[in-house]
Amino acid sequence: MESTGPSLDDCLKLLRGQRDEQKLAGLLLAAKFCQGGDTASVLKVYEAVGARFLQRLLMTGMGKGASGVKSGEEQEAFLRLSITLLAALCRVPEIASSEEMNSQIPHVAEITSTSSDPFIVEECYEFLLLVAAASENGLVKFYESGVMDILAPHISTLTDGSRSLEFAMQLQQLVVNRLSDDLLNDENLRGMLAMVTSVARQFAVLQNIHKFDALHMLTTLLSSNYVPLHEALRSISTDIWASQIRIGISEILQNRVVSTEKLQALLLADLMMSILGVNWLLEHTSLHHNQEPMPVDKFVLLVLESSRVEVAVLLNELAYLKYEASRSSSDAAGTIFQKQRSLAILFSLMEKIIKLMSTVSGAKDPSVKESTLTKMILGLNETIDLVLDFLQDSKDHGQIKGDDLLAAVRIIGSYLAEAPTACKEKTRDLLGYLLSIEGEEESSPFYSVCFLLPMLCQLTMDIDGCKALASVGGHKMIVECLVNMVGRNGKMVNISDRVLLACDTILNLLLNRKELEVWIEGSQFVNLLHALIFWTENCKDPSVVMMASSICSLVFDLTSEESLLNQWNFDQSSFEKLSHLIVRSLNQVQL
Repeated sequence: MESTGPSLDDCLKLLRGQRDEQKLAGLLLAAKFCQGGDTASVLKVYEAVGARFLQRLLMTGMGKGASGVKSGEEQEAFLRLSITLLAALCRVPEIASSEEMNSQIPHVAEITSTSSDPFIVEECYEFLLLVAAASENGLVKFYESGVMDILAPHISTLTDGSRSLEFAMQLQQLVVNRLSDDLLNDENLRGMLAMVTSVARQFAVLQNIHKFDALHMLTTLLSSNYVPLHEALRSISTDIWASQIRIGISEILQNRVVSTEKLQALLLADLMMSILGVNWLLEHTSLHHNQEPMPVDKFVLLVLESSRVEVAVLLNELAYLKYEASRSSSDAAGTIFQKQRSLAILFSLMEKIIKLMSTVSGAKDPSVKESTLTKMILGLNETIDLVLDFLQDSKDHGQIKGDDLLAAVRIIGSYLAEAPTACKEKTRDLLGYLLSIEGEEESSPFYSVCFLLPMLCQLTMDIDGCKALASVGGHKMIVECLVNMVGRNGKMVNISDRVLLACDTILNLLLNRKELEVWIEGSQFVNLLHALIFWTENCKDPSVVMMASSICSLVFDLTSEESLLNQWNFDQSSFEKLSHLIVRSLNQVQL
């Protein structure tokens, strides 16, 4: 039996009519044809009605159009009709990507934030998602017009599990994932800030797949190098968003989820500590809903233990991939690189926990229990032991170059500076190897020595440590490192913690020079003497002058003027400058 209802042609005739009444009647019919998924029919409807009339209809529904339209139900009907048609038409990408639809984004965003009708809100979010996904120009509109400033707070009010929230989360993902350096500017700062606080709430309360979407969005937003965003987050008067992130992280780490998601949660914890400081791990803020942050001690141990588990897995997998598995696979290098990157993230987080532990343990009123600190130390001891085993394996295979090896050296240096007696035998057995490791792009082990300086300064506080370092030629490596930092071509001509640690370590060695004479001689310090001349030549800091003078005096005690002048790169002028340095130091003491 043939259908007796109006045809598409009937609808198009009405849409092309001269009077608004005809167009409105056609639009009511058009809704049926636009919902059917027939792209050709939708395009004909759009061409017939025209963008200008759709604009007028939308403005009328917003109460900004024809004066003859009454408020209340009549205006609401126009708004429903216009939003329904816009969403239906934009299911065709060709229409959604048009400039006419892009221009409607600010208006629809305004409707979204003010409407109390769930149906209209859902249609609005669908329209916005379709337009954002259809073209780069549409997506940029969400930044340029400040649309996210309006939408982000509203998204936080959406009902969990609703289609509106699903559309909104997908929209935010699009906006965040296509974030580029060009869009990181002061004009878009408010929108980005609003997105962080909005997504943080979703991360805390959602219990479905979108929780992971929120996690990924937060790591993307917070890992940007846009400093004003970090400063703005630190200046927010309320720390609710930070506490909501704690909740989300704790829920992911406590549940059985794939390793990649746990790594993302740990990366987010690392980013939060980078932005807000290491004490973020110890904060506890009461919220206004049923979810409350995990107790401080439990949360600290959860983050640390989760990190330790992932580190153990990654070290084992890396050792297998690098030294045992077949290297013929085309994606082996990519897999190794990804695991090295994940390991670096975990080491960065653990370094911050080590710093936090050091601060807490020295406080009069520690924020965590003594039993918690004990568990942290025992856990870190075990992890550092595993890292040393990984490096021993690398040494056995003749490997001295790699960013993963360098990251391992860094975490060892950080921890053993705080716990110098931990893993003592393994560390001393590997000391020479640790000092020889180079990063992938390095031609010398400069950064390895820098990372180990806090530990080496502690190590050389006693004669056994001095002997352990000197016996592997460690003093020569530290001299070279210090020359590279403060010499004429130095990387750091200013005073930094690393420079002072290097100076202190050399002083510790030189003060024990008689017991170390088997390994130490004056000629090994000639380049350092030149570097000290350059460093102090125009320096007015008395502490620097005193430090440099002390090192020079002790080096002179290892050799003689004649021996120094016999060195090819040391002349009478150099000797006179060093003598002048010592005189400057003595004059300071007298003053």
